[in-house]
Amino acid sequence: MSDTSWTDTIVGERMAVDQEFSSRVRNSRFSNQEWSLIMTATEFEIEHPDDPDQARIVANTEKVEQILPELENVRQQTGAMGGTAEGPDRSSGGGVVDTIKGALGMGEDDEDAYEAEREAAETLTQEYADELQSHLESKGRWETVREAATE
Repeated sequence: MSDTSWTDTIVGERMAVDQEFSSRVRNSRFSNQEWSLIMTATEFEIEHPDDPDQARIVANTEKVEQILPELENVRQQTGAMGGTAEGPDRSSGGGVVDTIKGALGMGEDDEDAYEAEREAAETLTQEYADELQSHLESKGRWETVREAATE
């Protein structure tokens, strides 16, 4: 086989899943810009590719930790441009009330905030991986992709 990885063979399917998954992202704590950043730091792998019964796509989010500070920068830039970085599950962050809470020691500390962001990113990327595998299965491509991952 050539140097093409299994992920390179499913670009079209990824685009379709991106479209289907966009509403899930809109209803998450992340903006589209933040989600793009998270996806850039996420690698998809197939666990147990040799076993058709156990094989599944998983999101490797080891590098997401590195981009967490950048998520806050994206929110600040969006806010500065008059947009909103808020979603249904996200507080405004950085407002007057949050500043006062922080000064009084009542706000969420950075470590807790990063942990919550990391967990939310891990959950959402795994949901994406599950959706991608389901899509591949529905299109009859899963077995071919799984076999390509074994090579």
